[in-house]
Amino acid sequence: MTREDELFQRRLLDLADAAWKRNIVTFSDFLNLNEQSIYHDTQSKLSFIESRMFGGYECAERQMIAFIPDALLFCDSQEAAESLFPVCCLKISPQNPRFAETLTHRDYLGALMNLGIERGKLGDIVLEDQEAWLFCEEKLAGYLEKELNRVRHTAVKCEKTQQALQNWQPKLEEITGTVASVRLDALLALAFHSSRSSLSGLIEGGKTFANGRLITNSGYRPKEGEIISVRGYGRFRYCKVSENVTKKGRHYVTLEKYC
Repeated sequence: MTREDELFQRRLLDLADAAWKRNIVTFSDFLNLNEQSIYHDTQSKLSFIESRMFGGYECAERQMIAFIPDALLFCDSQEAAESLFPVCCLKISPQNPRFAETLTHRDYLGALMNLGIERGKLGDIVLEDQEAWLFCEEKLAGYLEKELNRVRHTAVKCEKTQQALQNWQPKLEEITGTVASVRLDALLALAFHSSRSSLSGLIEGGKTFANGRLITNSGYRPKEGEIISVRGYGRFRYCKVSENVTKKGRHYVTLEKYC
């Protein structure tokens, strides 16, 4: 673990300790995959307090952690737990769609960074046609509605919306195929249409995560429902493996790839 990782782990422990001692709910920033992996590895040290993760919608990649003391454990449902989080959704759309550029995730992120906003205050940026959905800390919403008016050369409007938080679902592409064994490297090859050997370096190089936990073993066998994220490639959900096998002993599997 690097010095930076140790400092981040210390920050999590401080947030948990503050929640416990002051009997309040405390929140982290939005965590990237590496930070989420550190959180998972720190679970034994955080066992004295309840913690939940949420990023604004189901299966968000960047997520906050809430540390919840026993006296405030009123989150009987997932929906009740999610209502605790100070997460807001903003819809970013061109003022004149006819003259809008084709904008990328990097374009939107660059415009936000130019406003002086720290990356940890921002969750996922999800693109859909000419619009983008931005998940961010609630206290930033007013500032962004006022100040985010241009992405590259395109004039945009930014407005808070609750509908996306309640109803928005990511677009998924179903992928079916066969694999010799239900190992991580084989599933990556199927999801990203490449060879196992060409992708093994991504696993060994620390770029592959399962439900936010760093995985460095190519032979790792994901559980059904786990979300596999690969830096620079995207992510997919491992759905199921069929009980039936091919004549050559290969397994039928189903994946859902995030578009």
